Amino acid sequence: MLETVRNLCPNAKFYFSATSEQLGKTGTIVNRPLNENDYFYPISPYAAAKLYGYWVTRIYREGYGIFAVNGILFNHESPLRGLEFVTRKITNEVAKIRLDLSKELRLGSIEAMRDWGYAPEYVESMWLMLQQDQPDDYVIATGETHSVKEFVQKTFNTVGLDWQKFVKIDKRFQRPLDVPWIAGDYSRAMKKLGWKSKTAFEKLVEIMTHEDLSRWERWNKGEKFPWDAPNYPSEAKILTRALRM
Repeated sequence: MLETVRNLCPNAKFYFSATSEQLGKTGTIVNRPLNENDYFYPISPYAAAKLYGYWVTRIYREGYGIFAVNGILFNHESPLRGLEFVTRKITNEVAKIRLDLSKELRLGSIEAMRDWGYAPEYVESMWLMLQQDQPDDYVIATGETHSVKEFVQKTFNTVGLDWQKFVKIDKRFQRPLDVPWIAGDYSRAMKKLGWKSKTAFEKLVEIMTHEDLSRWERWNKGEKFPWDAPNYPSEAKILTRALRM
């Protein structure tokens, strides 16, 4: 894509979706929110691949003068998040438990801490990056961390249930390498873009939980509409099949 921009439309503006996963273990080592100048320590194939894209974007910007920016976005969630991500897995399953469609929520580690924000606000930051006179790279985050356990507790509290009665720790969901703690310093984005996170963690959890609850309630009433959850393969069946192999 960058080569096409260089050859055919050099005045185009290019945005690359970089990720906080590129920073990996750095936050744990330096023990503070991370900014654009911190070093990268990826610990997953996804993070390593994103790091390549980040550097290629910078190379084309600095080498060919292309307006190319990197948005180093920390975790950003919404009701549209895929079920393969732990936040949406939690809110979707808790909604099912509340409506007696499920009996338990299985998770790996619940101690990992992340900087979670609201996706629509993060998309606004992407647009703002492309409105600037000069291209640059920006960390987009809230500066706060919350554990998976906190996310679970808040989700169950939202529907009036005791999380400890339903959550099971399953080692099969634990990653061989994981980032224990990470937070972002978005001061550059606040200063140059005028951007800041507006939706608090508690409100974000409520938004996602209420939406999943509404979807399953509508589904129970027989309503059919484009929606991801019923189309996902059953996690329980996948695990059972894997154990038999």
